[in-house]
Amino acid sequence: MLKQDQLIVQSRLEDLTQVQQWFDHFCSASQLPWLESVFDQVNLALAEGFTNAVRHAHAELPTETPIEIDLLLWQEKLEVQVWDMGGPFDPTQLVEPEPGTLKVGGYGWFLMRRLADNVDYERNDLGRNCLRIVKCSAAS
Repeated sequence: MLKQDQLIVQSRLEDLTQVQQWFDHFCSASQLPWLESVFDQVNLALAEGFTNAVRHAHAELPTETPIEIDLLLWQEKLEVQVWDMGGPFDPTQLVEPEPGTLKVGGYGWFLMRRLADNVDYERNDLGRNCLRIVKCSAAS
């Protein structure tokens, strides 16, 4: 692993700006050309994952409930982990909307899966959920 960092913020949509500035700083300081080319995709997936944690996983929890974000960087891949304390959720149960149809909500999971090389969401033994977003360099 080349580099890692962690940010803990409250469950507030207005903290998205801080999350994205932190992510931008992490990526620009890494100086990996492939990371620059995928920055926008991962940044959008991170924004979607963070806002989903606030709006859905923590909807019934106090705004002080922390959301923990970990960034792990290797030479050929970046992993983003968004940890929440919401209830159990199985995204494999979501039905992807048909092209051309309109639906309120439910697009974020499918958007993240298109933006990243791997996306999963798992609950650990401590009752925390982890959204894991992985983006690889084109060379890997």
